[in-house]
Amino acid sequence: MEKEWFVLHTYSGYENKVKENIMMRAESMNMEDYIFNVAVPEKEITEMHDGEKKTKIQKTFPGYVLVEMIMTDESWFIVRNTPGVTGFVGSHGAGSKPAPLLEDEIASILGETPVEKVKLEVEVGDHVEITDGAFSGMTGEIEEINEDTQKLKVVIEMFGRETVAELEFSQVNKANY
Repeated sequence: MEKEWFVLHTYSGYENKVKENIMMRAESMNMEDYIFNVAVPEKEITEMHDGEKKTKIQKTFPGYVLVEMIMTDESWFIVRNTPGVTGFVGSHGAGSKPAPLLEDEIASILGETPVEKVKLEVEVGDHVEITDGAFSGMTGEIEEINEDTQKLKVVIEMFGRETVAELEFSQVNKANY
């Protein structure tokens, strides 16, 4: 039998506790040869608050934990009966074993490069100070906001004319006026 990744459903907010409990149970019940790794998928996000960048860790899939294990009756029983675990995802009915994640699924969940998302609390019409790039030190008015691409279109005045600059969220701060 080979080790595979499975998804567990947990009480939301208890993901790290479940991870800790599974690893402790695997060790105390001598199951380290069957239960190898437990992961709580997370990403780092950056938010702008009052002109300050604040970084925090956010769970990618709240309420879910990944476990790498060899599926045996005993390992399945130990993981399934860990406090905080409500069940395996993909098991149909009582007593049926769950389906493992495919290799490309686990690679995309665990192997993805973290995309830094910046949360910028602004609206169209707000003024921003440009803090980075060619227009650094200038101010402008937001004409368009695209949350998906994390970009803004800002109207700035240059050489007596209005010019539209496309900027990333991380390149601006909300102006304080």
